[in-house]
This record gives sequence, C-alpha cells and structure tokens, in this order.
Amino acid sequence: MATVRGRYPEVGQGALPVKDVGRLLLRCGDRPGLVAAVSAFLADAGANIVSLDQHSTERSGGTFVQRTIFHLPGLTAARDALERDFGDRVATPFEMDFRLTEAAKPKRVAIMASKDDHCLLDLLWRNRRGELDMSVVMVISNHPDLADQVRPFGVPFLHVPATKDIRARAEQRQLELLRDNVDLVVLARYMQIISPQFLKDVGCPLINIHHSFLPSFIGASPYRRAKERGVKLVGATAHYVTEELDDGPIIEQDVVRVDHRHGVGDLIRLGADVERAVLSRAVLWHCEDRIIRYGNQTIVF
Repeated sequence: MATVRGRYPEVGQGALPVKDVGRLLLRCGDRPGLVAAVSAFLADAGANIVSLDQHSTERSGGTFVQRTIFHLPGLTAARDALERDFGDRVATPFEMDFRLTEAAKPKRVAIMASKDDHCLLDLLWRNRRGELDMSVVMVISNHPDLADQVRPFGVPFLHVPATKDIRARAEQRQLELLRDNVDLVVLARYMQIISPQFLKDVGCPLINIHHSFLPSFIGASPYRRAKERGVKLVGATAHYVTEELDDGPIIEQDVVRVDHRHGVGDLIRLGADVERAVLSRAVLWHCEDRIIRYGNQTIVF
C-alpha cells in the first residue's frame, strides 16, 4: 500500500493493490554498488521496482539502509526461494541484514493495556476503519476494566493480573499467549515494567507509547512533573522497548503547546490526544515495514 509518511490511507479509496507486492528492507556498511546489486537481483527475478528509498549515514564509510517495494507475479509461491537466493547472492557478499515481507500479509498484533482506554480504543477503531492494516489477534490487560469496551470490536480480551509482586508469573502467562503467535506487541499505556527476560523470550518487537516528549520526564507521572517544571510544551513518544526504561529507539514524537493556566488535568487531557496520534503513526509505519533500526535510532521511510 502506497502511503505518504505521516498520513493514513484514505478509507474506501483505491489504494495500490498489494497482491504480489514485496517489501525488502536492508542495512549494511556503505560501499559502491549496493543499489545496483539489489536492483539487478530483482530484475533477474522478474520483479518490477515500484519505489526505492535509501539513506547513508555518512558520505563515506557510514551505514547504508534501503527500503524497496517491488511487484513480482506469484510472489507468495516464490518468496522462500527469493529470500534464500537474495541471501546467497547479495546479502552475504555485502554483509547485509535484510528482511523480506509480503504487503498482502498483515502483521499479527497484540495490544497490551491497563486502565487507560484512549490509545487502545484508537488503535482498534483505526484498524476497523481500514486505516491500520494489521490483524489484532488479542488484547491483554492486567485489569478487567476495558473488557466491555473491547468486546464490540470482536477482539479477544484476556485478563492477566500483573503487579510487581507477581510479575514473573504474569509474564509467563503472557508469553504463553504471545510467543510464536504475533509479529508485534503494542503497549497502549500498559502500566507495568517489562522484564529483560520477557523481551528476550517474546520473539517479536514491542512498541510503547510514553506520555512525555523523551528524553524529558522518563518513568511515572510525567505530566505532574512537567507541570512542576513549568514546561510550555507537552508531548508523547512512541519507541521500541529495550531493557533500558524509556530509552529504546524513538519512532515518532509530537507535542502540543501549553501555558501557566493549564493544570495537571489539562496536561493529561491534551497529552492524550497526542499519545493517540503518535502511537497510531508508529504502529502504521511498523506494519508497513517503513522502519529500519540503526543503533539506538530509527530511520523511517
């Protein structure tokens, strides 16, 4: 699906068909001949390049990243062989990390939430409207409060109690539900710390929404601390989850202007709008394979 970065596809309008459309993402040390090698490989395979975005971190000697969209009739049947051949003929000689996906196969996504509903319901609503091309396979919450709100969307709601005192047992149950079953986990204001062992075992990326314009005000109660600091902007940050609290690669951020007349409740209300927008854009870009991680940063095409 061709989508301008930062915008959503028009609901009900004719997006480009995704059948037989592949997405090739790669990262490696920069050197001459990379674009030519990828293009020649796809041409030899009978593929037509629809779009190609690339970036080098330095003029010379940096890291090269590229996202290529191509059309290849019979892609589903040819995909495994295509991936294997690309690895042998291009990726190995150029020491590339790469990922090959099919646009016609939506990501399987699990959403984790606690009591706040705004990010969770926004994701479900956009998905139902066709703005987020993903398959939401479950919602996991450490509280039962949102079950009735999730039910109309037809998504299984699973209550797994979790506190710091029973974290290991709760994460084991969550892993039983998630492992080998999803491509992405979205923390939609899930208010529990994720352990390093969980990140190691879950087998897929996690995206979190933090209700602050990172790196300011990490951790809990950022709106209260923002008010105490007298900030003139409050924001939200969507990032990949790593072992370091709120320090993972940033995907998207946005802010809203505030002033001395806004109390903590006003900051929370204004910030919630930003959180919804920022998280949904980050999830959209991940599901469209627009993001390449580079160290503790991301490059979003």
